[in-house]
Amino acid sequence: MPKAVAFLRAINVGGHVVTMDRLRAEFEAVGLEGVETFIASGNVIFEAPSRALTAVERRIEERLRGSLGYDVATFIRTEGEIGAIAAYKPFKDGQLRSAYALNVAFLAKPMEPAAVRSLMTMRTLIDDFHVHGREVYWLCRKKQSESRFSNAKFEKALDRRATFRGVKTIVKLAAKYSW
Repeated sequence: MPKAVAFLRAINVGGHVVTMDRLRAEFEAVGLEGVETFIASGNVIFEAPSRALTAVERRIEERLRGSLGYDVATFIRTEGEIGAIAAYKPFKDGQLRSAYALNVAFLAKPMEPAAVRSLMTMRTLIDDFHVHGREVYWLCRKKQSESRFSNAKFEKALDRRATFRGVKTIVKLAAKYSW
């Protein structure tokens, strides 16, 4: 059966601590198999038919809300999508080499043109963005602590949920599973 990855938003923030053992158990309680976690930051690998992933996302969110008592936005990508994200080059090589960090935001659906325009108004000398499908790439030219951009600012300005991961994490994930 194909593998997929659930990227969870804010699983361990605001005083909440969920062990990776418990997280795996919650996913198994939803009926998923082959459940593993990758780096203790809300990345869960599992086996699932690709045609049912939207329903699986909702089941995971409902289970975590009921079990943990707070909302945990969930964004699922297939193994093929992970490989494509890891290989994608949203900026020129020179920009990537000189940047401090490259992050990717996972969205539930692609952004509309008006939302993309709004995002692009957030560009600064430190921050640049590139939208591709259901992902937004954030190039941070300095330490992220020097940037005024954040996941919370993104969600508030564009009225949508997202979770960010470093592209290095996605590349490691793709390499580990040979996607």
